[in-house]
Amino acid sequence: MRLTAVTHVSPLDSAAHPLVFQGGRGEILRVSILADDLIRVEHFPEGKPRLARTWTVAGKDGDVPREGRRRDDLSPFALPRFESARVENALRVQTQQLQLTITLSDFAIQWSDARGEPFACDLSGRAYVYDRAGKAIWHYMEHRPDEHYYGLGERAGELDKAGTRMRMRNLDALGYNARTTDPLYKHFPFYITFIPDSQIAYGLFYDNFAPCVFDLGCEVDAYHGRYRYYQADDGDLDYYLIYGPSIEQVVEKFTALTGRIQIVPPRWSLGYLGSTMSYTEAPDAQEQLKQFVALCAEHQIPCDLFHLSSGYTLDADEKRNVFTWNRNRIPDPRAMVDNFARAGIHLTANIKPCLLTTHPRYDEVASRGGFIESAESDAPQASVFWGGQGSYIDFTSEAGYNWWKENVRAQLLEYGIASTWNDNNEFEIWDDDARCAGFGEPLRIALARSLETMLMVRASYEAQREFHPNERPYLITRSACPGMQRYAQTWSGDNSTSWETLKYNIPMGLGLSLSGMGNTGHDVGGFMGLAPSPELFVRWVQNGVFHPRFTIHSWHLDGTANEPWMYPEVLPIIREWIEFRYRLMPYLYSLLFESAQTGRPIIRPMVYAFPRDARCHTESFDFMLGPNLLVASVYEAGARTRRVYLPQETDWCDFYTGKWYRGGQEIQVDAPLERIPLFVSAGGIIPMGKVMRHIGAEPDDVRQVYVFPPPREGRGAFTLIEDDGVTLNYQRGALTRVTLQVIAESNTIELGTQARGDFALPYSRLEFILPPGETRRVDARGETWTDADARIHVVTNCPREHA
Repeated sequence: MRLTAVTHVSPLDSAAHPLVFQGGRGEILRVSILADDLIRVEHFPEGKPRLARTWTVAGKDGDVPREGRRRDDLSPFALPRFESARVENALRVQTQQLQLTITLSDFAIQWSDARGEPFACDLSGRAYVYDRAGKAIWHYMEHRPDEHYYGLGERAGELDKAGTRMRMRNLDALGYNARTTDPLYKHFPFYITFIPDSQIAYGLFYDNFAPCVFDLGCEVDAYHGRYRYYQADDGDLDYYLIYGPSIEQVVEKFTALTGRIQIVPPRWSLGYLGSTMSYTEAPDAQEQLKQFVALCAEHQIPCDLFHLSSGYTLDADEKRNVFTWNRNRIPDPRAMVDNFARAGIHLTANIKPCLLTTHPRYDEVASRGGFIESAESDAPQASVFWGGQGSYIDFTSEAGYNWWKENVRAQLLEYGIASTWNDNNEFEIWDDDARCAGFGEPLRIALARSLETMLMVRASYEAQREFHPNERPYLITRSACPGMQRYAQTWSGDNSTSWETLKYNIPMGLGLSLSGMGNTGHDVGGFMGLAPSPELFVRWVQNGVFHPRFTIHSWHLDGTANEPWMYPEVLPIIREWIEFRYRLMPYLYSLLFESAQTGRPIIRPMVYAFPRDARCHTESFDFMLGPNLLVASVYEAGARTRRVYLPQETDWCDFYTGKWYRGGQEIQVDAPLERIPLFVSAGGIIPMGKVMRHIGAEPDDVRQVYVFPPPREGRGAFTLIEDDGVTLNYQRGALTRVTLQVIAESNTIELGTQARGDFALPYSRLEFILPPGETRRVDARGETWTDADARIHVVTNCPREHA
């Protein structure tokens, strides 16, 4: 290695978009003022980009063409006017919200707010470093001990990553340790820095698919003081600083930069999603799958989707061949699909992007040029895959991309399987020089692993959209990167069965939610290992029902399967919590819709909601579901009480008892096996529906609105989203927003409702329910009564305006 820092920098153009500089060895550096709160910095060691396209930074339409978007295309951005001036050996740049001071001797940038108060600074003398004998690049910044770092996608350990060092290289991390394993499945080179004293948050996004390292204050060097750095094995240093100044604003702006959910997922995707590998691995797979449907009915378990694991593709030698059917295990795929459909259960099929050399269609794809190719020849690149040697589809080639779409259609969609489970898509190719077609501009796999993942999912997405043009697509992906949220839901991969996994999967999901991909969840009960105990299974279900993705999945070494009815002694508890999930559907769906529109997470770390409360800055395990509901999971064996910290700035109501607590205190509450602690913030509103076998099984004609009026004075509001939940008609105006309001005074409570939109509501009345013990007079037109639990119920008509 010949590590070299950029020095002796001179401006080439300090007035245009972008600002261009040259280093003493010919390096080119660029600073683009994309918005008053969005700055881009680029460093090209050889004087030009190593990759001239991006697939993560979206265009004006919120998406990116499959062949990528030119990095130098600034048309999606505002490009505001700014001021620049030389100040001694520096250039000062001023926008409406930011001030940059660029030291020309070493190109170290100091970042300040509009008042000139610094909040971030490159490391002097060592800011922009590269290896002259290789391809590695570095960006060093100062590290302050009071800073907190969140995001970086789905990472093991606690939420705050200060003092840690992490590597991003997507791996098939089977049975990982949720507290310690690194790296994992996903590539999210983005994190948020939060400075409590100034209440400033900003994001750093490095637009580079190469394997990389983030050191956030772990490394120590006496010669350079406290620092943090990003290091990539290859590619360009091309990063965006996103100024909040709040965490919420950073997340919204980052998702605006990389694109948000393109189409709101179907409402049924929020139901219980059944899964286990053991069914399709069985010799009588079709009977096993039929039995799952029957058992759901027998045990009265609602279910909306089942995952068809890859056993349906096994050949006589136990090799998995994507887009084939084992007719011994599943003699009649259409009959299987029809059986699920009669029960209202959708199917998603597992598909993998690597074909073993023994795959019956391997030669066909090779002859079409559909594989990633070797660095030494035009032959397909050979890689280790599940079951032997194989080759990965090249989704940057027309041949590979189109072959995939054709087979999603012919082998899945035409059988009635309407969604895809895009799995094992980390593209573990260890020769960095393996070649991708790049849609006519060849790429090395070193810069394209996550790109291949994204394009695999996009090809599946396009196939589904073309086959069902007016239906909302539902896709799942294991690996992911920024921008993937546009197309698919994800999960935390093949976790292991333990109390520790239940606990540490929580911050993994929260970190990913802060990284722009909020539609996520975990394999409830644990995928790998032995069966969970009845207690652990109950606690995991109680946690899982509050995540956007709720699935129970497994492949246990002892031959057992995680199923709702696996322990008869706790089945009533499991059923009750799955039913509670379905009752929460109006709240969950409204949060999912909001996330698609704004990028706001569905599950939110406490620091996101309460950044001024120091106790929340490092909280990893309690979280908010939307703006109103605090979820305190139980993740210790034998625990029947739980200490819960209630943040400052609001009062909190126990969801079950109606007892109010002042914020800013830690309390101990009961946590019997039947429930976990739930608290609602003052003014919180939780709209709920009714339980049904599956979404659409019955008219969705019940709305019970649980209202928690501030115990003294105050107000609250929530916007309930109503549409058909299945088609694209909401994009054409078939959508109604129902605004729910509460205004609390010392002696009265006023409830208000207003519906606006062109979707015909399936209900005409709303039932408001207040906490037990509320004694103030309720001002609302409608029927009022008090139930046996001392809850006041008020039934009102739903006023309606057309949009």
